[in-house]
This record gives sequence, C-alpha cells and structure tokens, in this order.
Amino acid sequence: MKINCTVDEGYEISPRFRQTVEERIARLEQDAASDEAMVAQLEDPDHIRRQMRLVVAQRAEALRLHIFLDRARTRPPRPLIAL
Repeated sequence: MKINCTVDEGYEISPRFRQTVEERIARLEQDAASDEAMVAQLEDPDHIRRQMRLVVAQRAEALRLHIFLDRARTRPPRPLIAL
C-alpha cells in the first residue's frame, strides 16, 4: 500500500501565533547582533569562541523559525460576531 504524503504540505497557524514567532525572530536577530558587537570587547579566546557560538545558535534558530513561517499558512481570523 502506497501513501501519497509530502513533507512540504505546510502548516496552518493563527495570526496571533505568527506574530509571536515574528517577534521571537526579531529578538533573536537583535540579540545576535548585540552579542556579536560585544566580541570586540573580549580578550580571552575561549570567551570569544563561546560568544560566537552563541551568536551562531541565535542566528540558526532565527533561520529555522523563518523557514517555518515560510512554509506556514496563516489561518484567517475568526469573525468577532457569530453569523
């Protein structure tokens, strides 16, 4: 028996959840930029390495969330008044 199922079918998410994820992406990108700028003030090579690993992890998570949102469809909001 063969099942036709694709991985890229996507997701349907609420507008509120989309906004929450977009805000999380913005925070991750801002934190990554701030943490990367802090590297110039560091002297210890191990500390610099750990700081850069943090930056890479933040950017990777932001990218993962971007990809999720690209594949997700936003469900239309519910009407405020029942019809």
